[in-house]
Amino acid sequence: MALLEVRNLSVSFGRVPNEMKAVKGVSFDLDRGQTAGIVGESGSGKSVTALSILKLLPYPMAWHPSGQIRFDRTDMMRASDAELRAIRGNRIAMIFQEPINSLNPLHSIERQISEVLNVHKHMGVRQARMRVEELLDLVGLGEAKSRLHALPHEFSGGQQQRIMIAMALANEPEILIADEPTTALDVTVQAQVLKLLKDLTNELGMAMLLITHDLGIVRRMSDTVHVMTNGQIVETGPTEQVYANPQHPYTQRLLASEPRGRPDPVPQDSKEILHAADLRVWFPIKKGVIRRTVGHIKAVDGVTLTVRESHTLGIVGESGSGKSTLARALLRLERSTGEIVFQGRAIQNLSRAQMRPLRREMQIVFQDPFGSLSPRMSVFQIVEEGLLVHDEGGGYSARRTRVAEALAEVGLDPATMDRYPHEFSGGQRQRICVARALVLKPKLIVLDEPTSALDMSVQAQIVELFRTLQVRHKLAYLFISHDLKVVRALAHDIVVLRRGVVVEAGAADTIFDTPTEAYTKALMKAAFKIEADETGAVAR
Repeated sequence: MALLEVRNLSVSFGRVPNEMKAVKGVSFDLDRGQTAGIVGESGSGKSVTALSILKLLPYPMAWHPSGQIRFDRTDMMRASDAELRAIRGNRIAMIFQEPINSLNPLHSIERQISEVLNVHKHMGVRQARMRVEELLDLVGLGEAKSRLHALPHEFSGGQQQRIMIAMALANEPEILIADEPTTALDVTVQAQVLKLLKDLTNELGMAMLLITHDLGIVRRMSDTVHVMTNGQIVETGPTEQVYANPQHPYTQRLLASEPRGRPDPVPQDSKEILHAADLRVWFPIKKGVIRRTVGHIKAVDGVTLTVRESHTLGIVGESGSGKSTLARALLRLERSTGEIVFQGRAIQNLSRAQMRPLRREMQIVFQDPFGSLSPRMSVFQIVEEGLLVHDEGGGYSARRTRVAEALAEVGLDPATMDRYPHEFSGGQRQRICVARALVLKPKLIVLDEPTSALDMSVQAQIVELFRTLQVRHKLAYLFISHDLKVVRALAHDIVVLRRGVVVEAGAADTIFDTPTEAYTKALMKAAFKIEADETGAVAR
């Protein structure tokens, strides 16, 4: 008998008889010591399936028209609250997708990790502290033992995820459910967390159910894979077999959907759009009663770069390396020192009034497409706003025409312009953001992590859209990302930032194929799982 058996599981929300089900007839097994991956796009039913195992869905709004879940002879569907409490966090533990939203912001990390020990093991304070310190060592956070009273926000994203893992492993569960455990992490931190999970499953003999939309992670981590779409598992098998010879058309499309190709070459006669020299953004550290400056945080420290027409400059580096701060400084949204020249004009010392006419020429597409769109404005109002601010587009009918043209150009039906953001998918919302930037016909667009919140197949569509628009309008892109596969598909040149300093810069192919700096090599190895030889050449 498998440790976990899921049979014909269906999940519906609400009580309408003929409504669409979130999960439809899902069946799979998980054996002791096995790692199984559930992969699919957003909305495919992955997380709903995982939450059903521990009965963590919002019952009675969620209900099961059919199905059975058995964990080591326990019928989870019919288990009492007492039986479920004995299993949750003890025999089956879960790592949730966003650690900062899953950790209590008002409780110390010691209290949150020891809570699960107190509930299930009834440990005393002293014994619990010893176990917490042991767990922090286990997940590679030994230095945090001196900060047990620190709150979650005082740790980085990677550290928060490790704290979540420590909580999940506290009682040495038999099954670990990891729901998108590395989505918000940099490639280097992602590699560390994945290695940690792999080592711990081997060391503790745990079974793991890995929920993700990242195909590379599933291939690296899982023994078996279950491919989900529209609430159904459409293909199951040993991971290497499924990847080498996918049978279902959806699996084939999913595996072919990674961003591929390269951008068109930059024309020889392309004009310089933006140039920065020795750019610095230093934030003062103030202490004492009179708030005297005792030092500086050097977020950006002496960066020089150039972006041309029809040219994409990729800015890469870990979180905190200064990527977004650099972009804001270049757009004069952050105070800085140094030289900034936009279309041949020095803009560093221009007033807000002098900068305003230039704003239409420089636009930005943000990381979170839903968070950057007002839920109270229609798509027409969102895209039209720039035209109103810059007094362009003529009357109402002319503006409707301009907005329709912008939406059509990014592949959206102009007839949907009076709908609201929540009525669109993630990929469609990102296209709305691009249309908003494009409607003013800018020369430069800053793309700040524009694909990080999107599924792999949608990422590929957005990358292709960016390449098409660049050729059509001779756009200059400043592309910020920690996803190096997307960077390679878009960027002509790359600047590698670390702690605000450029550690390496040059042509994209040169940086990817023969990085010279140890930090760049570490980024590439983490992103592509490559090994560098003594000469610096890399093999994929």
